Amino acid sequence: MAEEQKFETEEKVERKQKTGMINAKELEEKYLRKGMMPHIFCTGCGIGTVLGLTLRAMEEIDMDLDNTVFLSGIGCSSRLPGYIDVDSLHTTHGRALAFATGVKITNPDLNVVIFTGDGDCIGIGGNHFIHAARRNIDITVIAVNNYIYGMTGGQVAPTTPEGDYATTAPHGNVEPPFDMSEMAMSAGATYVARWDLTKPVQPMKSIKEGLENKGMSFIELLSPCTTAYARQNKVGDIQEFWEWYDDRTMLAEEYEFEEEFSPMEEWEEIKEKMKIGVLKHEEKKSLGERMQEKIEEVKI
Repeated sequence: MAEEQKFETEEKVERKQKTGMINAKELEEKYLRKGMMPHIFCTGCGIGTVLGLTLRAMEEIDMDLDNTVFLSGIGCSSRLPGYIDVDSLHTTHGRALAFATGVKITNPDLNVVIFTGDGDCIGIGGNHFIHAARRNIDITVIAVNNYIYGMTGGQVAPTTPEGDYATTAPHGNVEPPFDMSEMAMSAGATYVARWDLTKPVQPMKSIKEGLENKGMSFIELLSPCTTAYARQNKVGDIQEFWEWYDDRTMLAEEYEFEEEFSPMEEWEEIKEKMKIGVLKHEEKKSLGERMQEKIEEVKI
């Protein structure tokens, strides 16, 4: 039996060396709490994909699980830390970034990762979000944007597109939406990326880059809500909904090219698309680095 286990381990190592990846079963064994299964996510929901991409990014950088804390607030995506077999905090609605600030300042050596949704992050938790970005705290925020409050009943969220339907907007939303990534960039986050989940390789790479970035990293992932959003907005079946994202997004480089060179008639059709890609990546001292410098300065 011991020899079989040894051979199986050697086989896994050899496969990882050849492909650079481990398979889904090995991810489950290494990272997930089996007692939390089955998960709560609806058929076609993208949040499970977000979890898988995050685990693969962690695996690629060989993240030290004993030195890592996951945090979340309230909502569908905020259930994710509970599935991962690491220390985690499932906090109150909108307050994950406030808790994360305390964790990181108390122990700067920890890897601090936050799962949040659009409502949790910039609706209920909007004030904490802009100040976390302003301070450039060395944390990684993985924000799942599904355009709606999914868990609490399908209400209008700060990202719900104008004209779309929700339980609190049965005749169509009249409020203009926030752009989460633009807010993160404007407020001071040093790494900002946005991707839809029809392109799995790029968001996994951005999560990896965000985890390695020194400063606040914000990765916005456009994820289909097949229950609260899709049914009210009649976007079709699951496959059509996922393709819906392809039709409404454009790589940032292509978008900027079209903005500069397209004829006005074409640009009018293009300008409503959402830019995806790595939108910002700069080096700037994090809050922890500035605090440490101040501590050294005032030491007696």
